[in-house]
Amino acid sequence: MDNNTKKTLTILGSTGSIGTQTLEAAELLGLPVVALAAGRNVDLMEKQARRFSPKLVAMADEAAAKELSVRLADTDIEVASGESGVIEAAESSSDIVVAAMVGMSGLVPAMAAIRRGGRRIALANKETLVCAGELFTKAIEEHGCQLIPVDSEHSAIFQSLAAGRRSQLRRILLTASGGPFRELPKEELATVTKERALKHPNWDMGAKVTIDSATMMNKGLEIIEAMHLFKASPDMIKVLVHPQSILHSAVEFVDGAVIAQLGVPDMRLPIQLALTWPERVPSLAAPVELTGIGTLTFQEPDLERFGCLRLAMEVAGRRDAAPVVMNAANEVAVRLFLEDKISFPRIHDLVSEAVDRLGGERLSSIDEILECDRNTREVVLRSEGY
Repeated sequence: MDNNTKKTLTILGSTGSIGTQTLEAAELLGLPVVALAAGRNVDLMEKQARRFSPKLVAMADEAAAKELSVRLADTDIEVASGESGVIEAAESSSDIVVAAMVGMSGLVPAMAAIRRGGRRIALANKETLVCAGELFTKAIEEHGCQLIPVDSEHSAIFQSLAAGRRSQLRRILLTASGGPFRELPKEELATVTKERALKHPNWDMGAKVTIDSATMMNKGLEIIEAMHLFKASPDMIKVLVHPQSILHSAVEFVDGAVIAQLGVPDMRLPIQLALTWPERVPSLAAPVELTGIGTLTFQEPDLERFGCLRLAMEVAGRRDAAPVVMNAANEVAVRLFLEDKISFPRIHDLVSEAVDRLGGERLSSIDEILECDRNTREVVLRSEGY
């Protein structure tokens, strides 16, 4: 770890699933933490602040920030509040920024982190690339930053591409577990509860991402992410359902060679690699025992069952507002489902209706993207009477 012990770390979204596991990795690696940012989880943020002693912590929720400030009054840790506070954390002086805030709330801070320049951005926020992929990757290049994906699938692609040149890439093979309803009869999807949808067979993730896995919208979002990360067209990306979640994705080169990354389904692997790359060091994840697994299977996704994936595949190649609308409508629909206000199939219906109604607009700036996002959320909520 000699090359990385001096690297300093900022974590945006430190109280979420990715954030907490990033802090585990930071402790293992001995990486100093400069700044932490989160939404409103005061209890966990206080524990993190006292354990890792960052210079700055930020809470997007201003009431939460006020309470945290009182709790940390006996320390030298600065507490910032609101969106401006989160941006201050993003702009703090550190070598690596882990962008792990969930949803569109992570877009502006991630862009702020880039503007400081010359640093590594470990990206775990799907919405940033889905909604502002061209603007984001252009900013990465202009400000001399290094972009490394944290998602297990995109990390696998990133690692596999090291076996050849980007110009030699034929296809990206993007794997999906299929979620908890991969084999459930389609007619029974209308009766599934949030409790069933939140029981992912392989991964331990936050609620929103777990529901996205159940609808397979997460894989649709990942197609768009992969397009921007690896400069690939939609027809170069093939989704494969792989229930064992051992082969995390692969690339096929023009000579027919397929290079893949395998490992246990443990997010600590891609998180740690994003912090240490190109070095590899022992991690907290268990080694994969292929003889214990026995069989790895792959199949085509059922696009009739998983309409959200089909919709995302249709949206992927569009250069208009459709990806922004799809993402915003999906966030609202997932929240309504988690609040027991709509059925599971209604998630797809709401997203599809929003894309048809609002997806044709052209967007050219972050402000326009944010306005489209806000408008879409309002339209979807009104359509359900909220």
